[in-house]
Amino acid sequence: MSEAELVLRSTRVVTPDGIRAASVAVTGEKITAVLPHDTPVPAGARLEDVGDHVVLPGLVDTHVHVNDPGRTEWEGFWTATRAAAAGGITTLVDMPLNSIPPTTTVDHLRTKRAVAADKAHIDVGFWGGALPDNVKDLRPLHDAGVFGFKAFLSPSGVDEFPHLDQEQLARSLAEIAAFDGLLIVHAEDPHHLAAAPQQGGPRYSHFLASRPRDAEDTAIAALLAQAKRFDARVHVLHLSSSDALPLIAEARADGVRVTVETCPHYLTLTAEEVPDGASEFKCCPPIREAANQDLLWQALADGTVDCVVTDHSPSTVDLKTDDFATAWGGIAGLQLSLPAMWTAARARGLGLEDVVRWMSARTARLVGLDARKGAVAPGHDADFAVLAPDETFTVDPAALQHRNRVTAYAGKTLYGVVKSTWLRGTRIVADGAFTKPKGQLLDRA
Repeated sequence: MSEAELVLRSTRVVTPDGIRAASVAVTGEKITAVLPHDTPVPAGARLEDVGDHVVLPGLVDTHVHVNDPGRTEWEGFWTATRAAAAGGITTLVDMPLNSIPPTTTVDHLRTKRAVAADKAHIDVGFWGGALPDNVKDLRPLHDAGVFGFKAFLSPSGVDEFPHLDQEQLARSLAEIAAFDGLLIVHAEDPHHLAAAPQQGGPRYSHFLASRPRDAEDTAIAALLAQAKRFDARVHVLHLSSSDALPLIAEARADGVRVTVETCPHYLTLTAEEVPDGASEFKCCPPIREAANQDLLWQALADGTVDCVVTDHSPSTVDLKTDDFATAWGGIAGLQLSLPAMWTAARARGLGLEDVVRWMSARTARLVGLDARKGAVAPGHDADFAVLAPDETFTVDPAALQHRNRVTAYAGKTLYGVVKSTWLRGTRIVADGAFTKPKGQLLDRA
């Protein structure tokens, strides 16, 4: 404490041991101590006392589509990372598709990093992609620092990122298992999707029927079998079907190394409330019924589902038509994920420590950053979100920072106002005002 440069003080700090009054000492970019609230501030240190506002570790979002370069009109590193910072997120990991080129070779990774370098308001890492024809590129990408590899088991929606069939999945998984990498998977079975009714038009019920639960369940079962075959690490992306939960629990009990995420929109929005023609609610897999949502919350509570991420996947406004069959499928949620989750969690009697576990600690662990991210603890980066948990606001799309201000949360009243966000000891957002970008580009090492 005697060498601290900054002391961040609050009556409520979310630490790995629970919520308590504390003074958090920061030297340089690191937390050096978490001390009693009334610890004297050393000479020369700056005190920032946030009173009763809650100090959280900065959130870590491991599922973000930035789309830059190539589709920067959809989103970009400048706008995406501003939106993240405004929402208390201090680290994101960028998905390999929707940008052109996709992050499927080392050269393409270099391109992505060069574009992001001077635009990132927060720390940014990168996923690689596993395609039918790039098995030879997987180990070089791993060595170049990607956090793992994304694959689709059904069409991705963009031509430059084709999906894997089961034989191609096996080849990629065998290669990734050889260096103990991580494969993260969009798991919907293309045969079940093709067999589902495809009516098109504005009715949400028709879209929901076109993406049935058994498409997820079948693809997840196949993935788990392949993971067991190769003793590989796999991660199920954006789980929406509660029917798959017993499959996952059984596989874990059988020793399969599988982790699972879900998203705020599956936990806070329901099919019953989606208006016809409102394609701002469209995502794949889809938002399902309230009874399904209850089971996802239960799975979070019992640990079957590990973490919560945004799957932020925006597009230009013109692609969000009122025809659910042709509209772009993606929810833009970076800036609103923390208040949306907190609003739903508190209504279910859950605490901010639960939200932090799902959206910061476990996401940091997923990508191997838990030694420096995801906790208010000595030795960790001094990344913080300062939250007024009992204040509310009504979502105004015009106030959002992401490039195309389309949101499924428009008009909703949410709990939890982010008062400031801190990245490695520097306040980067305060009451809507941003500093210049100071994010770092992260790699797996």
